[in-house]
Amino acid sequence: MTREQADDAYANSKHIPDGEAYLARWEATAQVFRDHHRLKELNVPYGPDARQTYDIFHPERLAKGTVVFLHGGYWMAGAPGMFSHLATGALGAGFACAMPGYTLAPEARIGDIVHEVAMALEAIARCTAGPIYLVGHSAGGHLAARMACVDMMAEWSVRLARIVPISPLSDLEPLRATSMNDTLRIDAKEARAESPVHHVPQEVPVTVWVGGAERPAFLQQAHALAKAWGCGHVVEPERHHFDVIEGLERPDSALMQTLLA
Repeated sequence: MTREQADDAYANSKHIPDGEAYLARWEATAQVFRDHHRLKELNVPYGPDARQTYDIFHPERLAKGTVVFLHGGYWMAGAPGMFSHLATGALGAGFACAMPGYTLAPEARIGDIVHEVAMALEAIARCTAGPIYLVGHSAGGHLAARMACVDMMAEWSVRLARIVPISPLSDLEPLRATSMNDTLRIDAKEARAESPVHHVPQEVPVTVWVGGAERPAFLQQAHALAKAWGCGHVVEPERHHFDVIEGLERPDSALMQTLLA
């Protein structure tokens, strides 16, 4: 595969109608949500660096537990504030929703980001009660899956009730052939160490979720993780890489029902 072919395999916007408009749409919707939701804590630090913060939104009544959402952006872009509106489904079901940030590449390598997310989960667990439901999208799906691996077990792991990696990048090796790797700097050792498909999962329920209209590379990545782990695998019909997360906005969606099962 040439670099051009590898880049196209993991390109999303150009293969989605009006794909370039999603970023601005998410940011605007997220801002409206933050402006109107009363019970929130924004930019709570979990570490000393600028992006080591999380936002948390609380329901009107005592929370049943906490949903943690990890954003995507190929570990190079994105921030929790772009996705605040995705807390709507969790809140409607009676759960708090936390959204951690993390240092982006090239300032951090993927292995560093994995450990930052673990730090964030430790901090979130300290200030919440009840079960933790972990969901992440794309690169965030990779991070959610890494938190499910045995080598990431920590005190908070016993509270993990379910993990749903959405459109996860479960095998990093193919990304080494892309132009993105000029920034990500994934080498063979890191690709092996940080790919969930090469790890043993903890004893926590995992369901891999992916859109039926996604790029073949993402369908393959999702299938590979589900096969390696022998876990649940849902292909949601007609959903592409961007609208596949919209189910998180509704407590009665199939995605939220699966996450909170």
